[in-house]
Amino acid sequence: MSMTSVISPRQTALSALRAVDLFCGCGGLSKGLISAGIDVAEAYDCWPQALETYVHNIGGHAVEFDLSDVDATSERISSLAPDLVVGAPPCQDFSTAGKRIEAGHANLTIAFGRILARCKPPAFLMENVPQVRLSETYKRMRQTVSAEGYTVVETVLDASWYGVPQIRRRFFAFGYLGNGDQGERFEQYLDAKKATQRLTVKQYMGGEINIEFYYRHPRNYSRRSVFSVHEPSPTVRGVNRPVPPKYAGNHLDSVPPSEVRPLTTRERGRVQTFPIEWEWDGRNRNADTELQIGNAVPVQLAERVAEAVQYTTQP
Repeated sequence: MSMTSVISPRQTALSALRAVDLFCGCGGLSKGLISAGIDVAEAYDCWPQALETYVHNIGGHAVEFDLSDVDATSERISSLAPDLVVGAPPCQDFSTAGKRIEAGHANLTIAFGRILARCKPPAFLMENVPQVRLSETYKRMRQTVSAEGYTVVETVLDASWYGVPQIRRRFFAFGYLGNGDQGERFEQYLDAKKATQRLTVKQYMGGEINIEFYYRHPRNYSRRSVFSVHEPSPTVRGVNRPVPPKYAGNHLDSVPPSEVRPLTTRERGRVQTFPIEWEWDGRNRNADTELQIGNAVPVQLAERVAEAVQYTTQP
């Protein structure tokens, strides 16, 4: 099958899929699904502040729910009969920024697999950090859904090639019932949508940003801390630290850190490709808001992947 057969005028006539979003956070993945023409019937999380942001910007179908309760979650999802279940289980136990000890958060990945096995939607999509592929937890989750008849296709995408001005590598597992060619079509679609060059912060934000360089706190002081807007941003994390007093910087920094500032909360949200009209106000301020932004799936990346799902699960 050629790539041109994957992307055709026929796409405009496709019917919308009906989805449920688990571990929805502030709504990055849901917003991408909706932008791709997928109907999000309900979304669940147990983080009240993130749900407030979701409801304010997307709609009231986001519900506070304990997703570790597999029985209750499965019953609720089954009553909606979705075509697609998506989820981004918490990644702290797998991330290079964390301790990488498979503990409490990892159990939610197993719960995700058990929910899929109970509900058996025609297709599912899981997002996480690339390191999850090596975990025993993910292997167990994959075994669970494979035993229920799902074919699973795995890919790691760098968001900077898919409409996001940020070097952010993310893992996606696309599963579907049966052994058809949807997986091949899914991969072909994403290959065809990959840009010819990475997107820079300035290219994406244009006149919204009026600085040339900005500070991003390094994980250790052997790394640079100053970045240009004329390159993709490094991965947006869940914290946004100021320049430390008297910090001299790194020899790789283009200018001294004392001459620049960190990106603002709104700018960080834009680098995550949330719409310009997205609001982070209300009670969701400061550290909590920064964490919401850092934990989110970039909207444009979610939209590209959702398009691939939408166009490859249709007859």
